[in-house]
This record gives sequence, structure tokens and C-alpha cells, in this order.
Amino acid sequence: MKNLAIGLVMSAAITGAVSAQDEDPYIWLEDVEGEQALAWVEERNAHSLDILEADERFNALRDSALRDYNAQDKIAYGKLLGGVVHNFWQDEKNVRGLWRRASLRSYKSGEPRWINLLDLDEIAHDEGENWVLKGRKCLPPDFGRCLIELSRGGGDAIVTREYDAVMKRWAAGGFVTEEAKQELVWLDRDTVLIGTDFGEGSLTESGYPNRTKIWRRGYALSSEKLLHEGEPTDMGSFPFASHRADGSYTGVLQYPDFFTQIIHIYDAENEEMQRLDLPLAIDFKGIFANDLILQLRKDWSIAGQNIPAGALVSVNVADAVGGTTASNLKVIFTPGDKNSIDAVEIGKDRMFLSVLEDVTGKLYSAKPSNTGWDVTEIEVPENGSLGIVSADEWSDAAFLNFESFLQPDTLYTVERGAAPEAVQSLPARFAADGLVTEQMFAASADGTKVPYFVIRKADTEMNGSTPTMLYGYGGFEISLTPTYLQGFGKLWIEAGGAYVIANIRGGGEYGPAWHQAALKENRQRAYDDFIAVAENLIETGLTTPQHLGIRGGSNGGLLVGVMATQRPDLFNAVICAVPLLDMLRYHTLLAGASWVGEYGDPDDPAERAFISAYSPYQNINPETDYPEMFIYTSTKDDRVHPGHARKMTARLMEYGKPVIYYENTEGGHSAAANLKQRAYTDALQAVYALKKLSDEE
Repeated sequence: MKNLAIGLVMSAAITGAVSAQDEDPYIWLEDVEGEQALAWVEERNAHSLDILEADERFNALRDSALRDYNAQDKIAYGKLLGGVVHNFWQDEKNVRGLWRRASLRSYKSGEPRWINLLDLDEIAHDEGENWVLKGRKCLPPDFGRCLIELSRGGGDAIVTREYDAVMKRWAAGGFVTEEAKQELVWLDRDTVLIGTDFGEGSLTESGYPNRTKIWRRGYALSSEKLLHEGEPTDMGSFPFASHRADGSYTGVLQYPDFFTQIIHIYDAENEEMQRLDLPLAIDFKGIFANDLILQLRKDWSIAGQNIPAGALVSVNVADAVGGTTASNLKVIFTPGDKNSIDAVEIGKDRMFLSVLEDVTGKLYSAKPSNTGWDVTEIEVPENGSLGIVSADEWSDAAFLNFESFLQPDTLYTVERGAAPEAVQSLPARFAADGLVTEQMFAASADGTKVPYFVIRKADTEMNGSTPTMLYGYGGFEISLTPTYLQGFGKLWIEAGGAYVIANIRGGGEYGPAWHQAALKENRQRAYDDFIAVAENLIETGLTTPQHLGIRGGSNGGLLVGVMATQRPDLFNAVICAVPLLDMLRYHTLLAGASWVGEYGDPDDPAERAFISAYSPYQNINPETDYPEMFIYTSTKDDRVHPGHARKMTARLMEYGKPVIYYENTEGGHSAAANLKQRAYTDALQAVYALKKLSDEE
């Protein structure tokens, strides 16, 4: 559920009582589709685009990014389902995308014989909707019936429809839902589990489903049986399903908050959910045979075993149901001080573990044995990022991806225990000759060594003149790993700038401890880490405040907002995307309540105090000189409320501070509904950064 990080209680957000100390002259900008608010957006967009889009470099930058996104020689990444490759393809012709499939043999040949399954552009045209495909769940073992998730404009709220992938049409008498933040999974061919908006009281305070029902084909959803109900204060409850040749399990994953989970398994015989005997601080990875696969977020002491946070373990389902969890508990992998598990994917006969070691990737295979689990390292390229693209639970095949900042992606297949075989490599999108990547470490305020990567020209003179963009995130256990530069990063490097990625605390680069070190009252540590990296860039002679910019989105938008208000002297450009900025009201806006475990509760006086100390919106000082900020968001972002970006801009304008604002009318939390929009926002950012950091002012 990490994607809920990368935030529907709209009436409460607009009409809730505001105390005297919280009086906000710009609260009207939280009315997302309000006439006055949208008129303000239109005016700000016109102002900003007159500056950025009118720049003579804009068209070339946009076209360069779009060529890459629309290229026919990019890797057609696929999901393996029963030995068949399913791909979602977007290009200049297929703007919204084309879902298609090919045999694995055909795919590996380099000339796949694709069978088109669903043309999203055609459906959007026929229905007069700007559909964005958000997901699809196909029922094993033939994967012919699929639950298709469609979003209007890219938001998190979706409609779900049943699709017949054999006949290539919407299923007659199929499951169809109303638009909501929801989750549906297959129980069997004629039954699903559904968590959605069932009406008053059925959503959590975060706006996610709180109730789960069983829904049989042909029956009215309103009359179906309620199987689970969580607490209103939970983040949400979401049904899940594991259908494998060695067994099927369905259930509900209940989140008391973002970082705790309660697993419930569906008992079909008694038609009820059974809560499993497990700790709360876990991350459920799935089910292998009859074992739950869990990663620990905190240390676990059980039956004389002391298992450290970050470890991966297996627990027999029947034991967890019966209260004898320790009986067959096995430790699969225990990370050390310098490494952490970044991803786990479950295959038919084994699992694949992507492990970070000082933020670069290694790959392991884990197979059950008579004594536990046999874990072996798979030989793959070094000094880059390893992604497990897809592991097939119905065939012994998996897709792996390797890339680094300067080395294009290479896709590998792994089958039947053989060594990885390269299938396709992405052609270079920019000239890497003369460029270098280096990993460095900066000492934070408390002495912690914080890693960061620098991508620059090899002959860069360390005289402080290099235009440099520093990127960070620092939250929700999300790790920033070496990935091939595209979009803004590529445009910036080609323009002669240096690009820096900071692996600050709050992320997952070194496991749960690295994340938990910057939670709640310790949030300032993440900001101190980022400041330390910025100061190190200046101390080494790479750049100066005049030539140093920062960039971040979502929680990273909060990061750069804090940087602008705490250390305006360090930066000359701030790109702040789909951000959280009003941290005293974030928990009342859209999915904000789900992040209290990360930031703290502004309604608690003690926690409000430390949040107030850094909340960007409340810490703008009319007497302080700030670097110009470029703030952008999306009207359709139903995770992080666009009111954050709007109000910050309005307050800066009130105080006469320089600010550029752009709001895409669609796109969801990514602020881009398709590849054209992504290239457009890339170019806006690049023009802004060039004007601020490269041009003579």
C-alpha cells in the first residue's frame, strides 16, 4: 500500500469548524471545483505559462521528453500470468494505452506477436470519458476474467468493471461498481470480495473503505453479507486474494494506521473472517503455499526467538489462525546494518528478494527446504538498481530489470533456476560519455552519515559555478535507488547541470530504523539530512546557493517547502510538486488522516507543537527573502489535496514573494494523466530551473 503515500471527506474539509488560532483567509481555495477557486487557478496558470511556456527553449524540451516517452524501441514491460506476458503500451497513437498479451516465447524472440485485448483510447472516445487505467486483476488459472479499474482523469477513485479477456469485451452480467476509492478481488469466478463506499459510515476518516462484503454474481450489492468492519479511525481495510496451484486464500488487510496491519483470512465454511495471531508492525508480502510472508517493521520476540526489524519471515496460515504462530515460524532473510529488503515478489516455486546494500541492488532467490529456506544470490550486474518486474505464481518464470543513472534498463528473464537471460535493453536516450556518477556521504546535524548520489560531467570544475538540482523524498519507507535518467533528469543533465539524489532518513534505504528515525517528533532529522547534503554540495565546490535548486513531490513537496522556509539562503530555485504544505490541516483533507502515523496528529497539543515548528504554510515570514518557488499540482489529485499548493501560493503572493503556480485540471497525484502531460510538466520544470540556475539574472 505504499502507493497511498506517493493521500474523501471533502465536506469536512470545507465546512469543518475552524478555531480562532486556525483562521485561514485562503480556506476557500480548498473548494476543489469551486467557481471562485477555479477562476483563481485559471488566472495563476495564465500568469505562469506566459513565463514558462513562452520561453524559447520550452518546445524543444517538451518534444525531447515526449520522443522518449512515445518511442517505439522502449522496453515493453510485462506482467507474467500463467506463462503469458501482459503489457500496457502507451505511445503517440495510444495516448491512454493499449492492453495486449503475447506468449513468453514470442516475447523473448524480440518480435512479440501481440494480441490486443483492450484499447483504452477507443473506450474513452466511445464513452466520452478521460479514462486512465489504474489496474486489472485477472482470475487464475486461465486469467480470462478480469476486474478492470478505471479512473476519471487519473485520481485514486475508480470504477471497476468485469472484462472477458477471451472474447475481448465487457462481460455480460459482469460486476460493475460506482466510482469510489475501492478494492475488489476474486473469490471465485462468480464471487468477489469488495471494500467500497457503501454509504454513510462505511469509510474511514481517511476516506478509504472500512467495510468488506461478499458479492455474488447477479445479486444486489446492498443486500449482500457484511464480512468485515474496521474502526473509523483506521486508515482502511482492503480485501486481498492469493490464488495458486498449491492453494487459495482470500481475506482482508486491515490498516489501523499506515505502518500497522491486521490480517484476516476468510473462512468459507463458516462465511466469516478470522483474525490472525500476529504482531501489528508487519508488512504483508503475500502467501507462498500455506505460508504468510511477512516483513517486520519492529523487533519480534516470540517463543524464545528475537527477530530483528527488517527481517523477512514465513508463518503457517493454520498456525496463525489457531494461535500457535510460533510452531512453524521461519526466518527467511535478516538484513545487516548496511542493507535492507527493498522488494519481495512471490513466484511458483520460489521467491525473489531485491536487497539494497548502501542503496545499490542485489538479488536473492529463496526456496523452501526441509530446514527452512535456502537463500542464494543471483548473479546480476552491480552498482545499479534491481527491480523485480514480475514473478509468475503459475509458471517458473520471472522478469528482472537492471539500470543505473547512466546505464539504460536491461530486462532479464529467469526460468527454471537458470541464470538471468537478457531479453531487451533500452537504447541510450542521452550521451553518457563524459558523465560520471559518484556516491558521497554528508554528516547530518546529529552526526549521521547520509548518502547521496551526484551525476555530473567528469570535467566539472569545482569552482561553485555548476547549476545543480537536488532531489529528495524522505518518507513512508520509500527508497530512492539509481534509475536511468529520463524526463526532467535527462533534460537537466543534457543542459549541462548536475543532478543529485539524497537518501535522507524517513526513506527505506537502510530498513525500518532509517524510516522510523524521522517519524513524528523526529521529522526534523529528515530536513537536517537534506540541509547537510546541500551544504556538502557547496563545501565541495560543486555549486553555490545561486546555482542550487531543489525538487520534490508529495512528501517530497513538503520537504522542499520546509527547505524554502527554513533555509532560504541555501537555494535559488524550488520545484514543489503535488505537495503537503499546511500540516496543521493535512489530516482533515482527503486521505490526510491516513498519514498521522508518519507526521503526527495536529489535534494533539503536544504533536501540534512539533508539527507547527516546520509546517511551511504557517512558517512563511513576510520579512524574509525567499527563493522563487515553482509549485504545481492537479485538480484531480484526490490523495494530496490541491488546497495545499493553492494556499501556499496565495500566502506567498500576499507577502509579495516570488512564486509560479501551475495546476493541471487532470492527472491525479502524478499531475499527469498521460505521456503528453508528463512531457509537458517535465519541460515546465526544466525551463524554470534553467532560468533560475543557469541564466544570468
